[in-house]
Amino acid sequence: MKKISYKDAGVDITEGNRAVDKIKDQVKSTYSEAVLGDIGLFSGGYSLGEAKGMEDPVLLAATDGVGTKLMVAQMMDVHDTVGIDLVAMSVNDLICQGAKPLFFLDYIAVGKLKAEKIEEIVAGVAEGCRQAGCSLIGGETAEMPGMYGEEDYDLAGFAVGLVDRAKIVDGSTIQAGDVIIGLRSTGLHSNGYSLARDLFFNHLKAKPTDKVLDMEENIGEALLRPTRIYAKTINKVLSKYSIKGIANITGGGLIENVPRILPEGLDAEVQEGTWDKGDLFESIESFGLIEREELYRSFNMGVGMVIIADPVMAGEVVKFINSQTEDQATLIGQVVEGNGQCRILD
Repeated sequence: MKKISYKDAGVDITEGNRAVDKIKDQVKSTYSEAVLGDIGLFSGGYSLGEAKGMEDPVLLAATDGVGTKLMVAQMMDVHDTVGIDLVAMSVNDLICQGAKPLFFLDYIAVGKLKAEKIEEIVAGVAEGCRQAGCSLIGGETAEMPGMYGEEDYDLAGFAVGLVDRAKIVDGSTIQAGDVIIGLRSTGLHSNGYSLARDLFFNHLKAKPTDKVLDMEENIGEALLRPTRIYAKTINKVLSKYSIKGIANITGGGLIENVPRILPEGLDAEVQEGTWDKGDLFESIESFGLIEREELYRSFNMGVGMVIIADPVMAGEVVKFINSQTEDQATLIGQVVEGNGQCRILD
């Protein structure tokens, strides 16, 4: 009887080793002096020296994936941006409580391991870490034939950040009259893709290479715009201003995410038209196939992050963001008495 091998069963250890060799430089490009050890050890190490000046240092952690945006990456055969999305999804959650991102780990599951594709994906993860100011200290690539198709893959990530307990932002001091600031998104980020794909590719019968309205990019390129990472901007703002609440506008949109940080008895009123939604959302809205409430519940509609601040300083915070960071901020609403809702006013 013929002998069989792991490779015969669909797992190529040699190709996996080749992938590790290809990603080493990208991974090391994210290292800070706090990183301990190197690629190839059984765990990643990170010094908590930054905590020495804190009275009560707290570690915060977040984990997430990229969702069905990966299907668009497969359609376009573009894999160097979804790694940025992966980092963004976890890091943008961490910073909502005022944490400075420290390190990140990734998990890549594939049907058939191809070193060059892994290199593309990890290049994106490394770029995301550089944008967030954190280090990529570990990860895992699992070849899983039979569970995934040969071209299929899935991503998951895990981020850890550090904050002094007294400086945790939790929304508890928010009160009626406070002002809502919106930070512009780059597009869908990594949420709402099942609906967007259904709209463009099923109902409109479009192809990823088609263009709509006045957009310079084709549909596939627009859908693959990387999620904006707000870590450096939020950390700059927090170093200068006392912010009451921060919300990452992910799945559920403004309607479901802003109420997560509101104390009992308060509502958020967001005034439509106070920010630039961007060409992608203008296109989606123009087809008239999705109800307005569904749009605001499924997509970020051009607002990727929300900051709630005292009305006395809100205008100054907006000016600071627009002049001192690469992000764009706008006053989009206010906090009022209510019962825990976010209403979009037209």
